[in-house]
Amino acid sequence: MKRTLIVAALIIFGMTQVKAQKSEIYVSGGKAINGYDAVAFFTQSKPVKGSDSFSFEWQGAKWLFANAEDLAAFKADPEKYAPQYGGYCAYGTSQGHKAPTKAETWTVLNNKLYFNYNKQVKELWTKDRDSLIIVADKKWPEVKAQ
Repeated sequence: MKRTLIVAALIIFGMTQVKAQKSEIYVSGGKAINGYDAVAFFTQSKPVKGSDSFSFEWQGAKWLFANAEDLAAFKADPEKYAPQYGGYCAYGTSQGHKAPTKAETWTVLNNKLYFNYNKQVKELWTKDRDSLIIVADKKWPEVKAQ
């Protein structure tokens, strides 16, 4: 119970940090998904910082990539590589709100990229992620408009 309250407090804090971001894509410092290369999560199975030298504007956000190959792959099929829920927290989306995320909380599941607010929230999400993904998928159309 105490852990749940702590996680809830962290999520509420995170929501205030997003400052009611209207963007469909989670942007921090002017960059989608904190400037990480979305393709690298699939090809290298780890977070890799992107470079301003390999950038692409998509859905109103600046996406960075580590190399020309990853940039080309994303340009060819952005929906394949872009994170679910615009890069906002998967758990938060299942709860009906946007929350910022950190790259180290990533998960690729069924060829889809997900992020969470922090490692504690990722643990909660992981325990029931299949059900939470179903709920988040249903809530995302409303949440993304927030």
